[in-house]
Amino acid sequence: MYQCKKCNDRGIVLHQGVAYRCSCWSQKVLDLKIKRANLSVNFDNAKFSNFKLDYYPNTIPPDGEATYKERANKALLAAKGFVNEIKAKKFKKGLFFCGPVGSGKTFLASAIARELILNNHDVLFVVVPDFLDALRFTFDKNDEGFREKDLMDVVWNIPILILDDLGAHNYTQWTLNKIYSLLNYRLNHKLPTVITSNLSLNELENLLGDRTCSRIIALCNIFRLLVPKDIRYIQSLNNMIT
Repeated sequence: MYQCKKCNDRGIVLHQGVAYRCSCWSQKVLDLKIKRANLSVNFDNAKFSNFKLDYYPNTIPPDGEATYKERANKALLAAKGFVNEIKAKKFKKGLFFCGPVGSGKTFLASAIARELILNNHDVLFVVVPDFLDALRFTFDKNDEGFREKDLMDVVWNIPILILDDLGAHNYTQWTLNKIYSLLNYRLNHKLPTVITSNLSLNELENLLGDRTCSRIIALCNIFRLLVPKDIRYIQSLNNMIT
């Protein structure tokens, strides 16, 4: 069963011996970009408008002066600003979202990816633990390591890179070096990068080392998202009630 009856999913239609792009072509290109971006969330749901500030109380958490909501709003505005900079080709600095599980970091990063993909930008969404496991697998399976290089080249040079869940891995010196090299390369080449982590910058420094964290500081503006309760948990309870 073809999805498009006009072109039988070929993307091309013939009229009087001349080939034309079918009206479904733009959707096929978008679907390919989404697949290549490796987004792990529902694409249609990952919108800035779906980032609900209602989950963030207008009270001050124990470890800071700004309220939960003020922190979340600053992060949301920064995410939108990042997208606008990329669109206007006036990129200044990437973003680093840190905070506990379920605080909205990955959702914001996904919304950034969605908005940029819709505006014809090449984006790659990388879950760091999965990437490091894949990197180790390609290295172990090939003595020459050229498959590892292929994978590294993609992540190193993608125009816009999103690194999700940095710090969630059993790091070895080998993987620590790979993370440092990646961040250092993107910093030196001024390539837009968004990073999320469940760990604070100080915690990451203890895990990854001060050299790597200095690259994060130079590469990204830092935003800490906090919530009293895991947003995913609250959403699951609401779904059970409804």
